[in-house]
Amino acid sequence: MTTIRGARERARIEVTAAIKDEARRRLAEEGAVKLSLRAVARELGMVSSALYRYFPSRDELLTALIIDAFDAVGEAAEGALAERGPGGTGDHVARWDAICARVRAWALAHPHEYALIHGSPVPDYTAPMSTAVPASRVALTLISVLRDAHEQGVLAPPAPAANLRAEDRRLAEEFAPGLPPGTGVAIVAAWAQLYGLISFEVFGQFNRVVEARDELFAQATTRLAHDVGLSR
Repeated sequence: MTTIRGARERARIEVTAAIKDEARRRLAEEGAVKLSLRAVARELGMVSSALYRYFPSRDELLTALIIDAFDAVGEAAEGALAERGPGGTGDHVARWDAICARVRAWALAHPHEYALIHGSPVPDYTAPMSTAVPASRVALTLISVLRDAHEQGVLAPPAPAANLRAEDRRLAEEFAPGLPPGTGVAIVAAWAQLYGLISFEVFGQFNRVVEARDELFAQATTRLAHDVGLSR
């Protein structure tokens, strides 16, 4: 029975992967709005009722693709940080820049998956809470650089404006507890600007405008590192 169960589990994993691969191909061709379980089933030579045993609805398939995308870019960010070594042994600005560069590289290599998680919302779809943890991986990786710098006494985020102090405290408590005042507002602003830079490139707004994109991105992310209080 164990052998049979193991074979069934392997078969299910393989079919699930094939469904998601075909769904990603259709995302690239038609976008998330037109994603259809029937179309995916047809391309795989499956009847719709069989596919529904793996993903009962389009929304569940979309959720699986979204989680996979967040996990993939999160893994890329974490890998970039790991390659830089422990926090006490490296330049924190360089570590920050390496994470940002790896996120950009992933986005440029996977533009349709990037669009799924950072593009226009899919009509009539609301992401469930199961996407929240994968979605936080890149941000937590960046925040870990700030924590290392803070532990070494070299993190100095700018003080928030008076009318943002309460918001800064709320953001810090939610996303970066234990870090100094100013961190909450600074990290959210940097997060938005990072993805603004990447989205401009992925979605073509830099076409016929910016040619030295690698250089522009590197300078911009270093500026963001200083904006969140990193100096070395």
